[in-house]
Amino acid sequence: MEPRHNISTAAQQHSQSGDRLFSNSLISSESSASLPEGYSFRALQRSDFSRGHVTVLKDLAYVGDVTEEKWIERFDAMKKREDTYFVLVIVKKTESGEVIIGTGTLVVELKFLGNLGVQGHIEDIAIAKDYHGMKFGMKLIKALDHIAAQLECYKSILDCSDRTKGFYEKCGYERAGLEMHRYHDLNSEAAKHHV
Repeated sequence: MEPRHNISTAAQQHSQSGDRLFSNSLISSESSASLPEGYSFRALQRSDFSRGHVTVLKDLAYVGDVTEEKWIERFDAMKKREDTYFVLVIVKKTESGEVIIGTGTLVVELKFLGNLGVQGHIEDIAIAKDYHGMKFGMKLIKALDHIAAQLECYKSILDCSDRTKGFYEKCGYERAGLEMHRYHDLNSEAAKHHV
């Protein structure tokens, strides 16, 4: 079994991860071995705009007109929050380099509940349309769950639609409530596109 990391260990490794959002040491060797040859898991990198990160997210939901400059600003802001954002990508090796074909995010929340517990939020699970039906989504969820466990999250939660509920049940998740939301700026692009 691989050693567990607590939040402070993850933050320390995070600050040493250079161009990556977090240290790849959090990714289990079992998760990596589950992918077909030519594919790999890794942390999101500062240069991943050009590898198709936004393109994959557009297969999930409205993204907006995000420039590379704005994307890098957001990446840098996430990287400064060392123990909070863990964006994992699946890359396919090609003759011209790497192409992102999947992405998912673990957001780590420190709680007062549960004896000062740590809770994971699984967000923005997206697989490029050409790769649907190949179990990449399930492998991505499993890899994010492993990272959450390594960071001592006592549970992970996610929101999904009725359409995707069965997929997440196959990944080991169970219904535990009802999502509610409220838009604070009804004129925002996110509100207009119901993101």
